[in-house]
Amino acid sequence: MHHDHDAKHDHDLGLAHDLSRLHQQAFERRTALRWLLGAGAMSLTGASGIALSGCGGGGSSATMTSDSSSSSGGGSSGGSTTTTSCSVIPSETEGPYPGDGSNTANGSVANALALSGIVRSDIRASIAGATGVATGVPLQVIIELVNTNAACADLSGYAIYLWHCDALGHYSMYSSGVTGENYLRGVQATGSDGTAVFQTIYPGCYAGRVPHIHFEVYRSTTTATNWNNKLRTSQLCFPSESNTAVYATSGYGNSAANNAASSLSSDGIFSDGYSTQMATMTGSASAGYVARLQVGISA
Repeated sequence: MHHDHDAKHDHDLGLAHDLSRLHQQAFERRTALRWLLGAGAMSLTGASGIALSGCGGGGSSATMTSDSSSSSGGGSSGGSTTTTSCSVIPSETEGPYPGDGSNTANGSVANALALSGIVRSDIRASIAGATGVATGVPLQVIIELVNTNAACADLSGYAIYLWHCDALGHYSMYSSGVTGENYLRGVQATGSDGTAVFQTIYPGCYAGRVPHIHFEVYRSTTTATNWNNKLRTSQLCFPSESNTAVYATSGYGNSAANNAASSLSSDGIFSDGYSTQMATMTGSASAGYVARLQVGISA
């Protein structure tokens, strides 16, 4: 790597010098490529693996990429290539309101995972005797769990515990006024396609954070009973366009102002990178949104 001083010195030598260096570098690369092909040093598949070994996501030390390439002239559509790539989702804090048995609220252990009925797809209503219902712009969250150690193969039979704040930025079980509620918390098993689907509302935006959703990954619904069993904890975020559209609707309190004062680049969680945590959105504030996120773990 050149130091800043060296880079500045090269730049000051002028355009002619730059063009000369570029020409020489291109020549060296062509020469090296001809040597590799002529010597048969590696197969096409191996070369592809080396070329893509630097790919990854999120800047996580646990990131890995898997690639598979195939080319056949024997009866198939010759030259077809398929590539799969996935990265281990960065590990993030569960925050102060997980409800997974790792802390207390109002003097007792807060564990929504122990509640009867917590395994559910629609998480808008409270359960186990609580009757509150969270309202807001409808949001379907689809998480696809994949194995980064097996060419991004879907992981079925695992479990996702998902939770987030309501439209006013309050967390059930913890926040004043909703300590007796447990809405916007639920567990879903991943199906044969690796997906877990939750029907919820678009979360509000409270001061100090960008809009986000928390989730934990467990090996199965039977182990998703206490935080000690979790395999991974992370968070997902949303594009600014959907945040702005949702917070222009009624019922979201100070979310619009809080959202305008926050950014992913300054957020305490996502400022170090969020490429593998940004949900892909479809829909609208009037019709509701669907948020999709592929979550990679090393299984």
